[in-house]
Amino acid sequence: MDISKSDHVKQRKEKQSILQQFKRNVRMHKHSYILMAPYFSLFFLFTVLPVIISIVVSFTYFNMLELPRWVGWQNYARLFLEDDVFLIALKNTFLFAAITGPLSYIACFVFAWIINEFSPKIRAFLTLIFFAPSISGNIFFIWLIIFSGDSYGYANGFLMKLGIIYEPIQWLQDPQYVLAIVMFVQLWLSLGTAFLAFIAGLQNIDVTLYEAGAIDGVKNRWQDLWYITLPSMRPQLMFGAVIQITMSFSVADVSMAIAGFPSVQYAAHTVVTHLIDYGSIRFEMGYASAIATILFLMMMTTNLITQRLLRKVGE
Repeated sequence: MDISKSDHVKQRKEKQSILQQFKRNVRMHKHSYILMAPYFSLFFLFTVLPVIISIVVSFTYFNMLELPRWVGWQNYARLFLEDDVFLIALKNTFLFAAITGPLSYIACFVFAWIINEFSPKIRAFLTLIFFAPSISGNIFFIWLIIFSGDSYGYANGFLMKLGIIYEPIQWLQDPQYVLAIVMFVQLWLSLGTAFLAFIAGLQNIDVTLYEAGAIDGVKNRWQDLWYITLPSMRPQLMFGAVIQITMSFSVADVSMAIAGFPSVQYAAHTVVTHLIDYGSIRFEMGYASAIATILFLMMMTTNLITQRLLRKVGE
């Protein structure tokens, strides 16, 4: 009993010391906290609070017309045990994220690294060329023309002219091709914010670090990249990873524009399109919140794993 009491006293003293340190820190940097208060207030109000509310609502039945009714784990059990379409969407989303996430991340860095070697004018022009697809808006009609299911589609016309095929392929109506096409279009659109962040990070690296590395035994560009460039860009690498992970897990617009909604045999159905189905069409908000919670946990887990991997860069 005495030991437990002493442990309790120690824990209470530790909590009091942490609280006192926090109060002292606030008093010392009160101007900084005042300046940050508006942002944190808005962040909590429009980001943190909706996430918390969504998690709570996921344990209820809520159809937007009646008050939420508590159902416990029923929505999650229905997701994994009864909803076959969700399991298809989950498989497609993981496959999509596993392929497009790393490829788009590597492509963003490689293109940024290559473009950074050019003169400022050429670099600015190439940056605009590579970044343009991500800000061009709804230009999916270009890919709809390319993969049109008749002989006038560019893909079919090219393959028929070469004699590879003898009749048009229904690219967007065949489950064998739909997901691959959506992935390809997403990769084409992926040179966005992360790409610009990498270029900015490369521009801000201190050139003297490379001179010091040469003195310390760095012999080639690959060693420069691993021991100097990447460690100097850890903040941009982390930011780019978060952006690309979010994009790869939250794909919906590309899938709906290219493959339709719903896609043929749900071949390009993703977790987000499933969320849109139940949240925006059926208005089963409790079930939609459960889908959103699963997606949130998937993103958080992947981000934590990526952070651990990026900490090892340059070691």
